[in-house]
Amino acid sequence: MEIRLQNLCFSHGSTPIIKKVSSRFSPGKFYGILGPNGSGKTTLLDLISGFFLPDRGQVLLNNTNLAALSKKQIAKILSLVSQNYYINFPFSVEEVVMMGRHPYINRFSHPSKIDRDRVALIMEETGISHLKHRRVTQLSGGEKQRCIFARALCQETPVLLLDEAFSNMDINHTLHFLGLIKEMIQKTKGTIICVLHDLNLAAAWADEILFLKEGEILAKGKTREVMSQENIELVFNVESKVEFNEYVQAKQVYFKSK
Repeated sequence: MEIRLQNLCFSHGSTPIIKKVSSRFSPGKFYGILGPNGSGKTTLLDLISGFFLPDRGQVLLNNTNLAALSKKQIAKILSLVSQNYYINFPFSVEEVVMMGRHPYINRFSHPSKIDRDRVALIMEETGISHLKHRRVTQLSGGEKQRCIFARALCQETPVLLLDEAFSNMDINHTLHFLGLIKEMIQKTKGTIICVLHDLNLAAAWADEILFLKEGEILAKGKTREVMSQENIELVFNVESKVEFNEYVQAKQVYFKSK
């Protein structure tokens, strides 16, 4: 699934958040979106997911305008994992993961064997099978995030949007989930667009990086090309050292303590 952004503009009231953003996201790639707080990263994902409609410009999914699609159609194409997703009702973990199958279940129908098998598989792969009967309101922040992540994977969409999806996870679970979605890309030629704050995770896992600042793209391209000291200083206003690290087989960023 190819995603194209054409001259996207979006404002909150009179404050411009996204300013004439144009970009292309190709199938089979992991894209990292990086930028300082308030740069418009989450808003950009909200526009790509259809949660917000742009003031001007359009989001195209394989040449189809996102605005022309129903919510159910979008839910079969795009899934979103947000860092700020709240569930106040005491659903079980299994029930929350099953919510990812709703786009495929007819109204007033029950989940099919395919739906139940998919939920069981994803819960096993994400390491939350032992939590299936726990109430989601009783989970820790990391456990809840893994549950929401599993729900998105159950949607089986060609596009996965991640908004600081690893913020509540420890490094073990973060690496496990990154491995899962990287494997998904290789098997299904899916597209992943991931907002991250950790520059080194982005450098190690993303195929391409998009640097966003004040609602504008300052740099976009292959990670090994755009992850540079110059771009980091331009975007974050900090000095750094960027060099290839043999252990992770990728560029890594180092900062000097003051």
